[in-house]
Amino acid sequence: MKAVFLESALRDLPPSDRALFQSFGAGPVRTPPFHHIHHAVEKQAVRQPDRTAVEHLGESMTYAELNRRAELLAEFLIRAGVRPGDRVGLFLTRSISMVVGILGVLKAGAAYVPQDVRIAPEVHLRHIVRTARIDFVLTTSAHELPDDLGKIIAIDRVPDATSFCRTITEDSDIAAVIFTSGTTGRPNGVQVSHANLCNVLLTAPGSLQITPGTRVSQLLNIAFDMAMWEVLGTLANGGTLVIRSDDIEQTARTVDVVIATPSVLASLDPAVCQGVRTVAVAGERCPQALAETWSRQAVFHNSCGPTEVTIVNTVQRYRPGGQLTIGRPVPNTTVYVLDENLRPCRIGQIGEMWAGGVCVTAGYLGDPELTAERYRPDPFLGGEHRMFRTRDLGRWTRDGQLEHHGRTDDQVKVRGFRVELDAVTSALERAVDCARATTLLHNGKLVGFISPAGAVPEQARRAVAERLPYYCVPTLIVPVDTLPTTDRGKVDRRALLSRLDGQEETVA
Repeated sequence: MKAVFLESALRDLPPSDRALFQSFGAGPVRTPPFHHIHHAVEKQAVRQPDRTAVEHLGESMTYAELNRRAELLAEFLIRAGVRPGDRVGLFLTRSISMVVGILGVLKAGAAYVPQDVRIAPEVHLRHIVRTARIDFVLTTSAHELPDDLGKIIAIDRVPDATSFCRTITEDSDIAAVIFTSGTTGRPNGVQVSHANLCNVLLTAPGSLQITPGTRVSQLLNIAFDMAMWEVLGTLANGGTLVIRSDDIEQTARTVDVVIATPSVLASLDPAVCQGVRTVAVAGERCPQALAETWSRQAVFHNSCGPTEVTIVNTVQRYRPGGQLTIGRPVPNTTVYVLDENLRPCRIGQIGEMWAGGVCVTAGYLGDPELTAERYRPDPFLGGEHRMFRTRDLGRWTRDGQLEHHGRTDDQVKVRGFRVELDAVTSALERAVDCARATTLLHNGKLVGFISPAGAVPEQARRAVAERLPYYCVPTLIVPVDTLPTTDRGKVDRRALLSRLDGQEETVA
């Protein structure tokens, strides 16, 4: 079964497209087995108490011990004054204590707000504490935080207790607040609910067929929404979470499942990671060649979706030799391709993607104006449903797959023509010696970066000229060893632009 769209919202479409807009745009109806994500983890602790839940740098913890430590931390937080619905900072780095902290906060009925203290500057942490109204901050004894951020609690120094009386509290609707980079120049706190998480992590394909004994890597920045897929997706389905060391590949070679951005995945050698049987990528455009390479040895999922629609809301199972798309809506969610007046586009027409259903988060914390701008009433589902403006451009193929066509904020004007940067990047990667690429606008001109450094600019230029209009051909094409990445594993466009300042003639 699928959700039924209101006829009144489809009146601008011809009858032949109405049925397809409905059929393609609604994911299957599924019932997640839990309403709160930590309840799924607690069930695993009952079913398999002695199985390893988490590993890091030679240390490990069973499900029973993880659950006990999280219960202890939850009670400590409650007695310290944390109340249901509160937000608790989780300012630390990857560790077993990080996992204990996440579950402890959820068990206390609060929402966790994660940040990697190695990377986040103090001014950023202060903005988050102020915006989220955080009174308590969890960390570990390895980190020193400013005293006036709030009441600091070191997870690894919480007094142990073999027996204690748990205070019963209500569960919160909100599980986490994830701060995105934002489009307004300041970080925006997205409120992700338990219902959002259970829907994507406890149903296929988002569950990634993780079962007891499945080893899943934890490679990504803990402040990144995809880290929830790694951590909570693993533990809620009974797998073993393998937290990375400084050597990402050393960790990836020991696991069955890798969840990553394409940039992070590109740093791994499939020949070294022979045990990996499932790969899921999201967060940025995936090169066809990368999908082709990994899909030969693993089940490969190409996914798409901003934080505001809970990690990912469309997924494609890519098979070798196929057409790479971003797939179809995950269960209990919807995708609409709309024009600038929010009217449905015809099948095959490019428009802006809006997402609806259970994936839609609770809005931006403390910013009702921005929430009202990006989260709108859903005319297709009606009632109190809301849809979210993703700013991604896409179109439906005739067999119901979503093709990604860049972002509205990636459309630039060159010589008076509108150019989609992702389209140019995709054409650059068609050059035989180009593994990865990206395209930027610099001083009104298109600049392409191609990797590896041995790739020939003229071949890349020809690849674009053969596929796109003349105004899409980059003025400058720069070979680099690797494309730099941000702390969240995406291509760092600012770093690439800084390379061009004062160097354009030399590079050219």
